[in-house]
Amino acid sequence: MTRRALKATGITLCYLAVWHIAAAAVGKAFILPSPLDTAKALLALASTGEFYASIGTTLLRVVGGFAAGVAAGALLGVLTAFSGLADEFLAPLRSIVKATPVTSFIILVLLYLTSSLTPAFIAFLVVTPIVWANVRAGVRSADPLLVEMTKAYRVPKLRRLAKLYLPSAFPDFAAACTTGLGFAWKSGVAAEVIANSGLSIGQRLNESKIYFETPELFAWTAAVILLSILLERLMLKLLGKLTHEREGN
Repeated sequence: MTRRALKATGITLCYLAVWHIAAAAVGKAFILPSPLDTAKALLALASTGEFYASIGTTLLRVVGGFAAGVAAGALLGVLTAFSGLADEFLAPLRSIVKATPVTSFIILVLLYLTSSLTPAFIAFLVVTPIVWANVRAGVRSADPLLVEMTKAYRVPKLRRLAKLYLPSAFPDFAAACTTGLGFAWKSGVAAEVIANSGLSIGQRLNESKIYFETPELFAWTAAVILLSILLERLMLKLLGKLTHEREGN
């Protein structure tokens, strides 16, 4: 085990110890379950098919909304980077989406969409402005000398976009994807809780709260955190692979 891993393990154990001491001081699992109570509840949940069905449904919704948000944000980023008129016209929309609380959007969206579609749309709504702003900034950060050179040699616009602007925007795009995924996951699960979306992590969290099943509530929360870490690592691995392929070409 590396020194970094040992340090991370030590820090984690310290936090678990504090949690255990606090739970022991309270002495009531329905108020504050211990790490052991939470682990037992998580293992019990993991032995049921409903646990995996709920996780699968939530993942499908969030990843679908995230992918749509990435696509829309990338297109809007490229459009507004090249068109000053489009940038000015759409800037208020981007500002409104970024400034409005997610909870407000969830309640508003529920007026028009079903509870099963709302989490995906919220994930889409959260991710789009993040990718949009980063891609726009990345495209505009292309080397001015290279831009002038491609214009002087009359390089076709599509080739200029593919070989100059998009590579310039890729680091910003990658950062937006990593950040956006975390926001999409948290917002999507929050939307499921408020919308009480069927067969989902959010619904299970809501039910655990209503019936005072606090160990299960903590267990589902732990599952959300673990899945968030796993998704982030998968995203970083994918982006690293894309970066390697891009540099290879």
